[in-house]
Amino acid sequence: MKDDHARAPVLEALTEYHRKGRTAFSPPGHKQARGADPAVREVLGDAVFLGDVLASGGLDDRLTRGQVLQRAEELMADVVHADHTFFTTCGSSLSVKAAMLSVAGPHEPLLIGRDAHKSVVSGLILAGIEPVWVEPSWDAERHLAHPPSPDDFERAFDAHPGAKGALVTSPTPYGTCADLRALAEVCHRRGRPLVVDEAWGAHLPFHPDLPTWAMDAGADICVTSVHKMGSGLEQGSVFHLQGDLVPPQVLKTRADLLGSTSPSVLIYAGLDGWRRQMALRGKEVMGGALERAARVRESVEALDGMHVNGRDDFCGPGLAHDLDPLIVMIDVDGLGISGYRAADWLRQYREIDVHLSDHRRLGVQITHGDDEETTGELLAALTDLAGAASGLRPVPGVEVPGPGQLRLEQVRMPRDAFFGPAEDVPAEEAAGRIAAEMITPYPPGIPVVLPGERLTEPVLRYLLSGRDAGMNLPDPSDPHLATIRVTAAEADPAE
Repeated sequence: MKDDHARAPVLEALTEYHRKGRTAFSPPGHKQARGADPAVREVLGDAVFLGDVLASGGLDDRLTRGQVLQRAEELMADVVHADHTFFTTCGSSLSVKAAMLSVAGPHEPLLIGRDAHKSVVSGLILAGIEPVWVEPSWDAERHLAHPPSPDDFERAFDAHPGAKGALVTSPTPYGTCADLRALAEVCHRRGRPLVVDEAWGAHLPFHPDLPTWAMDAGADICVTSVHKMGSGLEQGSVFHLQGDLVPPQVLKTRADLLGSTSPSVLIYAGLDGWRRQMALRGKEVMGGALERAARVRESVEALDGMHVNGRDDFCGPGLAHDLDPLIVMIDVDGLGISGYRAADWLRQYREIDVHLSDHRRLGVQITHGDDEETTGELLAALTDLAGAASGLRPVPGVEVPGPGQLRLEQVRMPRDAFFGPAEDVPAEEAAGRIAAEMITPYPPGIPVVLPGERLTEPVLRYLLSGRDAGMNLPDPSDPHLATIRVTAAEADPAE
């Protein structure tokens, strides 16, 4: 490891910028808070504006000769065992698209786990990549998908030998992880790269009791959202590269197609500071988080009507390979209420926001930023929820189909269906039609319906009953699902 991890190039450059008292006649127009609205300054504080400078021609010179960002990225790559690292201020929604575009192009096949985030589907639509869907490992008892197994990808490669590579999501928003080492071997035997959407895994390199980090497992590219489980600001994302299957200049140019030409130095600073924090104290702070999470799991399990999902529930043959214990999934089915209703009650009556909720679960994340006070508030609120549950019934039921009915047939390419002629039809008339939009419960953000998939009655009942139970559906053109956007009848091969 480099001996200069106590340095933070972006933060140091900001300090120097202010020490020299630079006066900018360039963006940002607020001019170091002087022009910002006083009410905004009162809420945000001037520190936000003081850190908001141009990346080049501000933080660094016009030709970036100080190599501020380059040095910060090199330090990040070193601490997580990557060959190359790239910062982005547009979130992992951009990073994963850049990764996809560096592996496959228009009309080229790419193996993708069907439990992918909606940002992956957006990448398919923009690029015209042909998805070869690999089915997740489905827990029929708990109605939950885990990452596909290496054998699933092996079979998909055998059926589609021209596939340019594979993309898997690990950890999932539920904390379950793929066998990345075995999956990398499946890909590399064919000379194909493995891309890991590891948005929920920025913390994984920093403690041996956490699941294996993608770079250590042999993945070629991995994408991490430092704002999710780390100390970065929202939209702070990093993608890492190793090996020679994807040239670094290709990955960089693909990212340049999508990224902002006005990146936020504030977000860069958060990424740089996170790397320094983890390089110097990562094992210590992650160890503390693991201890707190273990205590939370034990305490919640003792509450009547609640069950904390652990390795015995989520891991094993036909399920997930590993589990991140910092993602605490709480099954509230024993309380006779849904996760949606539980989440709403916690926010309304106890000022607690949870990570995700579904028809039977709450998800809470415990990070190095938690302490005895925050976890105590959580446990007190969950105790009160258990006592209040009887007054929250009855709850609308959600008609969750089995895996065979949940999966829809991909009839057209996502790009063709999304951009082609389309019309809105009443939801009760949509069965049999081809979707022209995504329909995604959020969080966790895994689409139930993709453009180009043929809609069925079971999936429509699931979405409509979920809507009535409190499911959030932010991306369809009609979030109330009175109507659904489908390909125009003349463009539908079944018509």
